[in-house]
Amino acid sequence: MTDTSLPSSDTAADFTTEGLSALDESVHESRLWRDDGWTARVIKNEDDEGWAVEMIKDGEAEPALVGPWTMGRNKKDPKPLDTSAFNTLVKTASEVLRRHEQQLRAQLHKEVRVASADGNDELDITLDIVPDEDEPYALLTALDTFGEQLAQVQVAPNFKLSKASAAAWVDNEFRRPG
Repeated sequence: MTDTSLPSSDTAADFTTEGLSALDESVHESRLWRDDGWTARVIKNEDDEGWAVEMIKDGEAEPALVGPWTMGRNKKDPKPLDTSAFNTLVKTASEVLRRHEQQLRAQLHKEVRVASADGNDELDITLDIVPDEDEPYALLTALDTFGEQLAQVQVAPNFKLSKASAAAWVDNEFRRPG
């Protein structure tokens, strides 16, 4: 008797979305649903006997969202994907990505408002961290009330922007801090 490999009945088993941004093919299967730049894939939950669903944005290697998935009526197989569930998953995964981008922006961008050197106006002082892998740095920028750039210097990425440090920079005529 020879051992022959049979094709997998689980079409989602070896599916990835890398390089799919050019493909506009929609797939609507019970465990694999691809549409509108997203792929939902129902997978076996490695932590227990249940099922999970992962949402992957086309072109991304990692899922934006992984969560538990409902069991079907037979309490053995997963509930099949459908349009309503897919749309809800897309909305949730998009929100996760949006919050992640906001958090990253908050970590890389700081802003304070201080008085100008003459005390007649207010200045917005921003710190934008550039997370370069080889040589990260930050840009300290002074903007007037009209948003016009008055000065900009490169500082260390761990520069601590506060009202006090911004005011000291303004008082020191925008010379590069220590």
